[in-house]
Amino acid sequence: MSRKLMECVPNISEGRDAAKIKQVTDAIAAVPGVRLLDVDPGADTNRTVITFVGAPEAVLEGAFRCVQEAARVIDMRLHHGAHPRMGATDVVPFVPVEGVTMEDCAELARRLGERVARELAIPVYLYEAAASRPERRNLAEVRKGEYEGLALKLQDPRWTPDFAAAHNPQAGATIIGAREFLVAYNVTLNSSDKAHATDIAFELREKGRVARRGRVKPYYQAGELIYYAEGAFPCGNCDFTGATFQETVEHCASTHGYDLPGLLRMNDVDPERPVGEKVRRRGTFSHCKAIGWYVDTYRRAQISVNLTDYKQTPPHAVLEEARRLAAERGLVVTGSEIVGLVPFQCLLASGRHYLRAMGKSTGVPASDLLQVAVFSMGLGDVAPFEVDKKVLGLPTHDSKALVSMPVHAFTDEVSRDTPAPGGGSIAALAGSLGAALASMVANLAQGGPDAEKDARLIALAECAQGLKERLMVAVDADTNAFNAFMEARRLPDATPEQKAARQAAMQAGLKVAIDVPLDTAQASLAALELAGEAARLGKVASITDAAVGAQMAYAGVRGGVWNVIINLKDITDAGYVADMQAQCSGLLAQAGEKLRELTDYVDQKLLDRLQKAKK
Repeated sequence: MSRKLMECVPNISEGRDAAKIKQVTDAIAAVPGVRLLDVDPGADTNRTVITFVGAPEAVLEGAFRCVQEAARVIDMRLHHGAHPRMGATDVVPFVPVEGVTMEDCAELARRLGERVARELAIPVYLYEAAASRPERRNLAEVRKGEYEGLALKLQDPRWTPDFAAAHNPQAGATIIGAREFLVAYNVTLNSSDKAHATDIAFELREKGRVARRGRVKPYYQAGELIYYAEGAFPCGNCDFTGATFQETVEHCASTHGYDLPGLLRMNDVDPERPVGEKVRRRGTFSHCKAIGWYVDTYRRAQISVNLTDYKQTPPHAVLEEARRLAAERGLVVTGSEIVGLVPFQCLLASGRHYLRAMGKSTGVPASDLLQVAVFSMGLGDVAPFEVDKKVLGLPTHDSKALVSMPVHAFTDEVSRDTPAPGGGSIAALAGSLGAALASMVANLAQGGPDAEKDARLIALAECAQGLKERLMVAVDADTNAFNAFMEARRLPDATPEQKAARQAAMQAGLKVAIDVPLDTAQASLAALELAGEAARLGKVASITDAAVGAQMAYAGVRGGVWNVIINLKDITDAGYVADMQAQCSGLLAQAGEKLRELTDYVDQKLLDRLQKAKK
């Protein structure tokens, strides 16, 4: 059964007093089942972003204790900072990680909201996937007016809290919701002028800015404001002017690909009554919110960006556009920073982007891709960026895992008088090394004049990297599967019921012990095929590396199949046994044929090379 894992990222309105921040984080960490991942305070914003994960019920309790403790130690009447905020705990988003849905998160948000209002007497608004109505989905809309305008907001029937409580001047209000992973990302400029950052932020963000014409270079805000008028409805993104509003709506959709009425609503303009309103210019990126601010700690201005769907709008895309816009204005982007955590896949995609831009292969280890992203994006510009602490979901191996051992320790472990690790783990390791050599040969050959061949080599290297990691996991999985079978054998068998339960557990354990080496054989066959392709596409000087890789991969196939066959003798399901035998025969036949073809090819190439050298 898969585990249920949820993330919670509360933002509290305290970024300067370390003792108060620790009181809040200690309250969260004290909840059994909660793992505190990151605490990211900002003195200038006077705000701390806290990240923790756990099973849903543990996360719910951790979130409640966060709100409870923050309300006790933070007094909003004394709070000042650069970041928008409404309460001591300003926002509490729940984020699905594994085995939970967005609706699961939304339900947890509603449960937390009801409890906070009832037990702590703090008004609660729901947002994003937990929102009670469409106009409350957007966090910026809910937070509009901030803490200073909260008393009046609570008197407005349109803004009655989802979970009402009397106005609490010390704690303010809390906004709770469910959302996809939000990447909080700041781009740093070589300027101390907040207006410089704001000008670029307005170009980047989805809701854009008021449109201007005339002198808009180098700074757009220097231009002259334009308005909608009867018979003249200008487009904010080009020089087009429609005779009717509908004509301009159609132009924006067909030429620029955006919904003009939606853009106006995003900026609190009624699209049914546009005449007399300022024209709006859409920003570059969807799923992107941005403002500019000055950070005294860094003595520089920053573009503060929230990416609500990094798969649609990745941080590297925003950064490159910010660099272009900065250069137009005579500014320089000195680097960027991730606030809180960033998903592994997000940073991995950025690493691939920059390697492609360099004309380099992306078929390299994940650690290399992450390092490229960190360097290319300048993530260590204003503060150190520690990959192991900042990247969520980073592939790691248990410190006690076989693959975490030094080579000499691993070989010592294999040599001892214990049945595991044994041939199955070694077969997986052999297959992994075969895939690694295939990747190496492809990467060495990449970068030539033939673009089509280059693309094939990069795709080969990427695929080989995936197989390498899959087979590395199997090194430990094979040993663990064997151990599970041995545990089943040790179950009691004194009664008929116990005997039946023991037999069923042993049969299930044997099938797991078969599944792992079968996957090893299948993955190793794929690595063998890649080694053959690498030998033909790669440089002649690397052909023997590809050949060795093929031999190692064949050992993975052969070893995996042997480990399947030896476990079949105790399986009582005749149909299952027959199916496994057929699969193993097919794998061996394919692997043998591929290896013979490659061996003949490599031997002939080496012979030709030797003969040519003698002439």
